[in-house]
Amino acid sequence: MSLKLKALKKSLWVYHVSGGSCNNCDIEILDLLTPRFDVERFGIILAASPRHADVLLCTGIVNKKCVERVKEVYQQTPKPCVVVAVGTCSCSGGIFRDGYQMAGPLDKIIPVDVYIPGCPPKPESIIAGIVKFLKELK
Repeated sequence: MSLKLKALKKSLWVYHVSGGSCNNCDIEILDLLTPRFDVERFGIILAASPRHADVLLCTGIVNKKCVERVKEVYQQTPKPCVVVAVGTCSCSGGIFRDGYQMAGPLDKIIPVDVYIPGCPPKPESIIAGIVKFLKELK
């Protein structure tokens, strides 16, 4: 197992990418950082730059204006990078699936490792999805 994958077991540095969301998922992600859920106790912290991130938390439908930016952010992350699609819009398009602005669900643009559905997903389910992924790494 590579050194990078071993490091993923200890602490995750997360960079948040919004591909054109309604901000409900963004609010739930920020709720993870409050003392009530306190994901920092698991070693999960927000990174200021995608160049320092181990995980990309992606929300929103990825509209046509954001496609190139999402690809650019993904290319800037050191590999292997875990991509987490948070919310129904990011996973499948949700209610915007047939909209003119939709470029596609996230997995048509960049490879996705973890899907966390919900509109918006609760912080508990986001934590559960990431913990489940960490167990699969072991």
